[in-house]
Amino acid sequence: MSWTSRLRRALPRPSRRRIVAGSAALVLVAGLVGWVVWPERDAWTTQDEMITVVTGPERNENVALDARLYLPRDRDGKVPAVLLAHGFGGTKESVSSDAESLAERGYAVLTYTAQGFGRSGGQIHLNSPDYEIRDAQGLLDWLAARPEIQTDAAGDPRVGVVGGSYGGALALMLAGQDPRVDAIVPSITWNDLTNVFLPQSADTSATGVFKKGWAGVFFGNGGAVPTGDDAADLAAGPPVGMTVDPACGRFAADVCKAYLDVATTGDPDRSTLDLLRRSSPAATVGQIKAPTLLVQGAVDTLFPLSEADANARSIAAAGTPVRVAWFTGGHDGGAGPQSDQDRVKFLTVQWLDHYVKGEGEAPSDNFTYSRVAGFSALDRGLVTNGYSADAYPGLAGTGRTRLELQGPAQPIANPPNGNPGAISSLPGTGGRLSQLLSGVAADIPGQFARFETPPVGSAIDVVGSPTVRLRAASPTGEATLFVKLYDVDESGAPTLSAGLVAPVRLTDLPASVDEAEERTIQLPAIVRRIEAGHTVRVVVATTDQAFLSPVAPATYTVQVASALELPTAVGTPIANPQTVWRYVLAGLLVAIAIGLVVVLLVRRRRLRRGQTPTVPEHAETPLVVSGLRKAYGDGFVAVEEISFTVQRGQVVGLLGPNGAGKTTTLRVLMGLTMPTAGEALVFGHKLVPGSPVLSRVGALVEGPGFLPHLTGLENLQAYWKATGRPWADARFDEALEIAGLGDSVHRRTKKYSHGMRQRLAIAQAMLGLPELLVLDEPTDGLDPPQIAEMRRVLKRYATDGRAVLVSSHLLAEVEQTCTHAVVVNKGRIVASGPVEDIVGDSPSVQLEVSDVPAAERVLDELGVRSVLPDGPSGLIVDMNGTPRSEVVASLVRAGVAVDRVVPRRRLEDAFLALVGENSRGSGDR
Repeated sequence: MSWTSRLRRALPRPSRRRIVAGSAALVLVAGLVGWVVWPERDAWTTQDEMITVVTGPERNENVALDARLYLPRDRDGKVPAVLLAHGFGGTKESVSSDAESLAERGYAVLTYTAQGFGRSGGQIHLNSPDYEIRDAQGLLDWLAARPEIQTDAAGDPRVGVVGGSYGGALALMLAGQDPRVDAIVPSITWNDLTNVFLPQSADTSATGVFKKGWAGVFFGNGGAVPTGDDAADLAAGPPVGMTVDPACGRFAADVCKAYLDVATTGDPDRSTLDLLRRSSPAATVGQIKAPTLLVQGAVDTLFPLSEADANARSIAAAGTPVRVAWFTGGHDGGAGPQSDQDRVKFLTVQWLDHYVKGEGEAPSDNFTYSRVAGFSALDRGLVTNGYSADAYPGLAGTGRTRLELQGPAQPIANPPNGNPGAISSLPGTGGRLSQLLSGVAADIPGQFARFETPPVGSAIDVVGSPTVRLRAASPTGEATLFVKLYDVDESGAPTLSAGLVAPVRLTDLPASVDEAEERTIQLPAIVRRIEAGHTVRVVVATTDQAFLSPVAPATYTVQVASALELPTAVGTPIANPQTVWRYVLAGLLVAIAIGLVVVLLVRRRRLRRGQTPTVPEHAETPLVVSGLRKAYGDGFVAVEEISFTVQRGQVVGLLGPNGAGKTTTLRVLMGLTMPTAGEALVFGHKLVPGSPVLSRVGALVEGPGFLPHLTGLENLQAYWKATGRPWADARFDEALEIAGLGDSVHRRTKKYSHGMRQRLAIAQAMLGLPELLVLDEPTDGLDPPQIAEMRRVLKRYATDGRAVLVSSHLLAEVEQTCTHAVVVNKGRIVASGPVEDIVGDSPSVQLEVSDVPAAERVLDELGVRSVLPDGPSGLIVDMNGTPRSEVVASLVRAGVAVDRVVPRRRLEDAFLALVGENSRGSGDR
């Protein structure tokens, strides 16, 4: 029953009329508040310019840059400026939203399209000091000449430089080359492109492993010839300095050659290495005198946290003020959750206001960071918790935790050309897909070794770069390996944080692992809480689709040489700095209305409370259903006879076709309708409306219902007040963290999608952490990542003596989530018990292969029992006792790529066998 329905039933008619009148007045006042608060017009003006700058090694090349100047509308005299640079492949339009926000705060903001992109002239030189950096110096000259811009001296504008990725590197390199820059805020950017595109994670002098995935994305974005609106605008004639080579697009010839050479061989020559270093802040970052706020993303396989760490150490060594902030975003995770975006914006404005505008106290040098807390249906993305530490700990953390790894020396095969390759991330595909993939283990059997720790006794907050020492042997004397760290939960589900991998190229290896030297492997820096009871897995693989692997096949042997070391940190939780002052007045008025409703509801609820006797033998059993029957006056029988029990620690799935009686059963259990016969006991108490034992039950039945003008949090608070229970018993923080809502509950529910409402309703059911949780189709309206998170939530919830009863039609989810199942058909139970007992043994696997006929021949020779087609590229294989790893390894050795291998799901088969294909009822009432 929805919240609003219960409200209508609880209030007498005169009260309803008063509430309606009050709500109308509230809407009117809220409208007046919005009229007063929101500005009538933009707080800035803009003007577009084509600015010609002098560039090149000899300063004799003219390039036209497409620019836009934002000026505060109500400025009083001259104002400080911000040069705002875009990311690779972007234009001035890419940063328009940030420019508007800064202009609203009183800055003149100059945005522009870097040369080689959009309508600007020139070619792409990858932030060359002779080109893109000199371009930016020309833009500083242009700003200094503007009458609206505040200056420190003739030709020296008061200016901060802000940019992300490509624009972030420009901010660092410009500040290292031009002392006129007063402050910079570079984000998600690099220190040294040789480390970025040829990373080496081992203590060896060998050349790193070519990051082909991201390099290809870079070359593809930069090499494109202008199309669409840009091409139409250029038809009348290209800007000054624009040239386009069909083979290289708008890349400069030396950059194009460097990419083509290294992408072909994987081994860069001296000229390529020199070009990458010349286009890196590493060369001049130690000369920066402008106070620097470094913002780096923890969800970034392109520019990991180690790049910001290198920049921070060099800037700090020069005595320049520097602050570091990590957030849960990056090139693989978009902008990050709303709470992280708010924190980054707050830090950026605070930095610029003090060091450029000269307002406010000096920002502290605290290190701030965040970690993922779960999924939120409110913003259909991740939710994070933010933390602050007194000082930046670097990648080593402020503490270390050692975990013993278990596992023998293991042989692993590198297939020809690294195909098939393991999947750790998909560079350039954007945040949503990468977030979905980051929790998926996609290692290829036969191509990886696995070492695992025992379950950890208490939670570990990993902040920094884990390290492990390995031994490796190769018949060729060389090996390319990919080392990964997985967090494995109690159910065995592994999660690879942000798809991050440590690529390693080793040389001078012996043929025997017993003769091999130990090599220290530094894994990518992460921010992750490893919960108590989880294990940590280190995987050493031979392939990864994001990197270039050796062409020739080979078999290596790897062995763990020492314990895994995890860097840790203890941070103080921080609040979301976003201010919501515009809604304070409306919030106060809403609170008054809620207070009236709550008083009436509490009074009525107390009057309705009653006492029921306890059945002693079931006093500690969450739910006992005995002989339940529900018939209606017109003769329709929704539930014929149902009996089952839910014990502590169980997640019980209630299954059945439409009309089987599932929802009617749940309505009876919740006291929303009375049974014709039988009873339901919750902790030994018979359920009747208003029964005190209902305080030990949380439920979502018949879908969510909320007051649309309230935020999610306000709805939850109003609901809890209506229960009349002590405020301290709500345990809001725990319920919100389990449900993964985070700061997103501050949005009004009228803007929620169906999936958002579902997520909020689940949080409401979890308030007070009731001992029995009853959910009717909890994943309805959720997307795949949220369904996966809900699976983990329910498993976690059924701990500490709690229990869950869940009705669902998603058989695969029930199979992966529930410990027990109750199958209902035509109002009766046709099967009940542990899921594995209902499913039975499953000797089969489902395979997705590149060549079905070839795979069938290999499997026939292997002696499996049966092979059945399953779609255009799929097979169902009854392995007849053959190990799954041997099946996959045999296919790979025969040149058949295996894209997917999973146990065959059998619950659907069992379900259909129990209820039949045509067991459709007449629908629940």
